[in-house]
Amino acid sequence: MAALKITNSNFSKEVLEAKETVLLDFWAPWCGPCRMVGPIIDEIAEERKDIKVGKINIDEEVELASRFQVISIPTLVVMKEGKIISQTLGARPKEDILDLL
Repeated sequence: MAALKITNSNFSKEVLEAKETVLLDFWAPWCGPCRMVGPIIDEIAEERKDIKVGKINIDEEVELASRFQVISIPTLVVMKEGKIISQTLGARPKEDILDLL
């Protein structure tokens, strides 16, 4: 499944109410490290059918970025049952991202 575009309007349904683990990628189109991580996130979304992967553009979703206190991007957040279980800042290799799950 492709990564979902997460917005303030679909956040509750797609993330908080999700039965599976959710990987969130906070990013922006102007961010170089985000462009490096983006294809890895897309790969994980295609390969891992057991998780939900969402991307949050911080320029468009300022409220969500603020809610998660995102001060540096990329920020990756893993949530389960509506709670944060892990998170990391900065570009990471695929293995490190998978280890968060």
